[in-house]
Amino acid sequence: MKINTRRSFFAKMSAMAAVVAVAPKDFAQSAPPAGTPVNERHHHAGGDNHHIHDGIYYFSGTGSNDGYSDHILVTEPFEKHVTRTMDALKKSLKGAGCTMDSILHLQVFLCLPLADGVPMPTGKARFDAHKAQYDALNKIYRTYFSPGKAPSRACMALEWIPGDSLIEIVGSALVVNPAAPSAGE
Repeated sequence: MKINTRRSFFAKMSAMAAVVAVAPKDFAQSAPPAGTPVNERHHHAGGDNHHIHDGIYYFSGTGSNDGYSDHILVTEPFEKHVTRTMDALKKSLKGAGCTMDSILHLQVFLCLPLADGVPMPTGKARFDAHKAQYDALNKIYRTYFSPGKAPSRACMALEWIPGDSLIEIVGSALVVNPAAPSAGE
């Protein structure tokens, strides 16, 4: 099988998985009907589309400005973006009954700062800038997991990420401490 065919297959499978995971929330904006099992209720963290289904917490769009009262810009150091994103992710996971070590898979998206007065590198300089981000990400990333517990991960460079963030994380985690149903559920 050619690499392009394999990449195409995995890209299509990832897209289908994302649609299956996100579609129920996209098409059902109202609160879940009374009697809906707790494991199918949606958990909102930072206003993003996160939900729990069959004991798995699916989270999307966690970036460096999610869950914070202040707002950092793309001109802030990349390491600050990574640390804030990982801290926001950790908080979101805790609220859903998960831990960093219960993460099953992550997709990490990185971008270079797009701002007036910040030149955008081209050619090899652009590759080197993304490589520097990747190396900085890895130094910080590994500190958030117990030894040997870092989840499988894909890392991609993009042109732009919403919300003035230089990093965004999407993924899933096993719920290890399910919340008890609240009154009326």
